[in-house]
Amino acid sequence: MAKSEKLEFQTEVSQLLKLMINSVYSEKEVFVRELVSNASDACDKLRYLATTKEKLLQSDPDLKIQIEIDKKENQITITDNGIGMNRDDLVNNLGTIARSGTAQFIKEATETKDLSLIGQFGVGFYSAFMVASDLTVITRKAGEKKLWIWKSDGESNFTIDESDDLEQLNSNRGTKIILSITKEGKEYLEKTRIEEIIRKYSDHISIPIFVRDTKDKEDEKLEAINSALALWTRPKNKITKEQYKEFYNHVGQMFDDPWLTSHYKAEGQIEYTVLNFIPSTKPFDLYDPARENRLKLYVKKVFITDNCPELIPPYLRFLRGVIDSEDLPLNISREMLQNNPVVKKIRNALVRRTIGDLKKKLANDRSSYEEFWSNFGPVIKEGIYEDTEKKDTLLEIALFKNSNSSKLITLDEYIEAMGKKQNDIYFITGDSYNNVINNPSLEGYKSRGINVLILDDAVDSFWTSATPNFKEKNIKSITKGVDDLDSISKKKTDDKNKKEDKSLEPLIVLLKDKLKDKVKDVRTSSRLTESPVCLVVDESAMDPQLEKILQQHNQLQQAASLKILEINPDHKLIKKLAKMCKDKASIGDIENIGILLYEQSMILDGEKPSDPVNFSKKLIDTISASLS
Repeated sequence: MAKSEKLEFQTEVSQLLKLMINSVYSEKEVFVRELVSNASDACDKLRYLATTKEKLLQSDPDLKIQIEIDKKENQITITDNGIGMNRDDLVNNLGTIARSGTAQFIKEATETKDLSLIGQFGVGFYSAFMVASDLTVITRKAGEKKLWIWKSDGESNFTIDESDDLEQLNSNRGTKIILSITKEGKEYLEKTRIEEIIRKYSDHISIPIFVRDTKDKEDEKLEAINSALALWTRPKNKITKEQYKEFYNHVGQMFDDPWLTSHYKAEGQIEYTVLNFIPSTKPFDLYDPARENRLKLYVKKVFITDNCPELIPPYLRFLRGVIDSEDLPLNISREMLQNNPVVKKIRNALVRRTIGDLKKKLANDRSSYEEFWSNFGPVIKEGIYEDTEKKDTLLEIALFKNSNSSKLITLDEYIEAMGKKQNDIYFITGDSYNNVINNPSLEGYKSRGINVLILDDAVDSFWTSATPNFKEKNIKSITKGVDDLDSISKKKTDDKNKKEDKSLEPLIVLLKDKLKDKVKDVRTSSRLTESPVCLVVDESAMDPQLEKILQQHNQLQQAASLKILEINPDHKLIKKLAKMCKDKASIGDIENIGILLYEQSMILDGEKPSDPVNFSKKLIDTISASLS
């Protein structure tokens, strides 16, 4: 025995192991599925590696997974002759969870006790500790000479030993996992129980799985428990709903039911088979900054990669499944994938088909589609901003909150309900529906029955800035430019009101002077019906919500431009301030109230007062003066 070392588990792994070991999870049988799934992946990776290094397979060409049950020793051994691991792989794969969102996953799993999530997060190996008191992993990486032994009892540490005893592995490569089964896990020492679990969860795996009891005769010929035929190659009418689900759980590392299953074969100039799924719940890594997709690319049933950015755009990264091409070379490189015309054609067809499937679902099952949109709408809207070619098609399947109804609507439904004089699609952005729906800028639209889209996803500020129109209708922010409400539904005004508007001029001049460093302009507004003031920006200015997002991410140091203060000529406070302008002694009070109104409108826009202490002092002084 050569060198030995003792290492500590990453903190998150230790927390997860405690959860596993103390679990009363009723479906502990999933440990078989998880370890078999890992073994299958190891075989897939070797098969791909062998497309350029044939000798890796030559000595042991028949890939397989073997499960041996030893009731006398209370052990289950799972062996594969796949790619194997070296020392660094053992540390990185079995000692660390190197994924974004780890802490959140641990928190959620601890609070909900929902251990069915383990595979989704790629930590299925640790599920073995639900039935085993300790684990031993014996492994040798394909093409390397050293054999390594990993051991742990699931506490705070693990050991890694380098060994010269190559006979501990049945092949010159691969991985053997030995589980010492606890008293509570005795049922899994029955051969029929293991076979039942494999048929339930792993029939779709294309690597043959053999199960043997040590009591069986050595020369007895074993038959594979699974069909060992890639599921996507089977006829659709020969695949059950349960088989689709189990394949989805395996290939997508998800544990919900698929929301949508798409299985088809494309034939013609290029041939490929697609078996894709849309989850019914959000994957943990949906908003990971890397925005990686999880589609697996196969060539002639040989696994190539599970991260191919060229295959699907980031806004469809929630897709799970496989694409198997007949027209790509087996030894295709990363560089070839990036520039391959076949990959581009598959990508275009895949995007078209996915959007087409969503469009059908929107038309035929609205309530189910709304659930999908709740999960993945913000991601789809990334495509409106990024994919100029598919922008209009994506806008057609988008759903929106709005000021007229609690129901989500499409842009086509918005246009259909527009009044005869309305020519534009109106929207307002913000950080939450409740904040936005009470924004003063909406008052004039609500009072006239003009619907406004309420856009409260961060991505909305980006795609609206790059999308001026939809089906010949301008898409306009209600917080930008001069309002045109009177041209749609004009207020009835008489000569008296017109005179009152003129009487506001001294107040406007006074406010302009007092707020000259804070606002670009002060003007009357028809947007307002109940509030005295609101803040808007010029037509050409940046969307206020986009500006706020960029400042939060330090991509904009200060406001791009000053806002415009609009005042409500019909509000009693504004009228009273206008009358007070005639009395020079009241000028100071008017200026203080003007600053308070400006700061209050900032708060309603979701911003802090520029000087909270001064704002508070002026507010108290003003209230005190009104009571004296």
